Amino acid sequence: MKARRTVAAALSVLALTAVAACGKDGSPNSDADKGGSAAPQLPTYQVNADAKLDGSPVWTEAKKRGKLVIGAKSDQPFLGFEDVQTGKRNGFDIEIAKMVAADLGFSADQIDFKTINSSARETSLSGGQVDYYVGTYSINDKRKTQIDFAGPYYIAGQSLLVNKDNADITSPETTKGKSVCTAAGSTSIDNIKKYEPNVTTFDSYSLCVEKLLTKEVDAVTTDDAILKGYAAKNQGKLKVVGEPFSKERYGIGLKKGDAVLQKAINDALKKHEDNGDWKKAYDATLGLSGSAAPSVPDLDPTTAS
Repeated sequence: MKARRTVAAALSVLALTAVAACGKDGSPNSDADKGGSAAPQLPTYQVNADAKLDGSPVWTEAKKRGKLVIGAKSDQPFLGFEDVQTGKRNGFDIEIAKMVAADLGFSADQIDFKTINSSARETSLSGGQVDYYVGTYSINDKRKTQIDFAGPYYIAGQSLLVNKDNADITSPETTKGKSVCTAAGSTSIDNIKKYEPNVTTFDSYSLCVEKLLTKEVDAVTTDDAILKGYAAKNQGKLKVVGEPFSKERYGIGLKKGDAVLQKAINDALKKHEDNGDWKKAYDATLGLSGSAAPSVPDLDPTTAS
């Protein structure tokens, strides 16, 4: 009897140890993030110690201060996310920012990420609060009157996020009469309304996802890149379905008129797309959603000098 109790106690300790070793369910810092043996690994980026961008006032100022200040999102899992406990950033956009920084001559510990609200992106770039911005930033003509872009580095499109066991919603056409959630004030509302769902809105996509997990809504809709992040955060619970039904070209925003920096960032994007870093970064972040990497987009000639 004593021997059986000893074995049982030992098994209990092992079980508790195994649980403690696992990442918290739904956390962006899960086992996959921590580099489990089966998890895709993030690439490493060789810093170009010889980088010199004569004629770029933004780069010259960054070199003097010894740091790049990069604008980013902080609330998009596996895309642009900040761990509030450690202050560390992770996600596909963060990796794009790092690979570009390396080619500009800055290591990861020489990056100061700064969370900038979407409404303040143009003023932050124009006013020099950030050197460049990477964060689901769609290239469009209106923004190009105030700032410049490099890229695009990713083509996103509005899609749908549903529970894993949902077989009814497979496309926007199948949302008629269903409860679909999105962020208040977003362009996603007008795009989905034509399919006649019952639209629910909240101040953030994270609230929509909470309602989806409890099955209070049937689907969440916004850019597929954002939805893939939430699917990766909730592995085995959520999935992205259907083909995108809009087109958003994500670019890197920078101060208008700095053609030297714009060209250097475009060159860096092309290099890391060609050498496989782009694909590795995707697989280790958004790829954890179960969605295969899309095609690497061609650089837009209008973003090049």
